[in-house]
Amino acid sequence: MGPLPRRYLRTAIVFLATGLALGLWMMAAREFGLPVPARALSAHTHAVLVGFVMMMIGGVALWMFPRPAQGASYTPALAEWAYWMITGGTALRLVLELAIHEESGAAAHGAVFAAGVAQVMGAGLLFAMLWPRIRTTRTDG
Repeated sequence: MGPLPRRYLRTAIVFLATGLALGLWMMAAREFGLPVPARALSAHTHAVLVGFVMMMIGGVALWMFPRPAQGASYTPALAEWAYWMITGGTALRLVLELAIHEESGAAAHGAVFAAGVAQVMGAGLLFAMLWPRIRTTRTDG
């Protein structure tokens, strides 16, 4: 396994731990009447579904899918860009979702939206980069 798939998988585990901690915090808040930010559920959801699931999918796919056929349009650097877009967008989204509230200014809400756009673009880039690798490894006939 190369360094980039390892980075995807390790980052996935960090996001899983973060999501589990947020979930535990929200459960404690519910059960014991502790305060929790209004948007904590969104932060928890993005940590687990985007941070963990998408990064795990990306890491395993980069590791296990066969290399693209000779001459296929394939740019490995796109996987690096996808990593940083998903990781950066998700990390920023987590921080912002926990820090802002509904009365926050337009800039804060715009930053949350921009982080979400980075997540979506990173995921799209990852799967566009993986597309040439989704093929049979044997010849038909």
